Amino acid sequence: MRKLTPLITVILLVCSACEPAAEKKQETIVDDIKKVKEEVILKDHGANPLVINIEDYTLENQTFRTAIWTGEHLQLTVMSIPVGSEVGLEVHYDIEQFLRIEDGEAKVLMGDSEDELTFERTAGDDDVILVPAGKWHNIINIGDEPLKLYSIYAKPEHPYRTVHLTKEDSDADHHDH
Repeated sequence: MRKLTPLITVILLVCSACEPAAEKKQETIVDDIKKVKEEVILKDHGANPLVINIEDYTLENQTFRTAIWTGEHLQLTVMSIPVGSEVGLEVHYDIEQFLRIEDGEAKVLMGDSEDELTFERTAGDDDVILVPAGKWHNIINIGDEPLKLYSIYAKPEHPYRTVHLTKEDSDADHHDH
């Protein structure tokens, strides 16, 4: 056993010398993964197959609304609602809507008519808002930073390649329809 002790000591010394190199290699791998991170391209990819990191897209978006994917039965948009602004009171009679807040704080209003918004909740990071067809609804940014969210419409609500830089652009576009 005594003859093995020097050998074990040498092995331990060699292994401990390798540890910093192993840590450095692991850091390099993590850095390489970060470099490969997908590029966020804020445009409508149409009804083509698509895999994206929705959190990155939502947080990077600076427009009021940008359509990311528009299919025949579904649409994905990302939104950035300025402090103190709102999505705007609206109703979709034949569309159901799923919204998820990635960053910020909102007041959510819903009801059976524009004068009867009896449902009121506060929502924030990682909360989901589900809007049934035929419900009047509005989402108001009550936080101190832009409200970042994405919305899935089942069926599409906006034309292919929609980009609304501001709420005023969105209101004008809805007025034109």
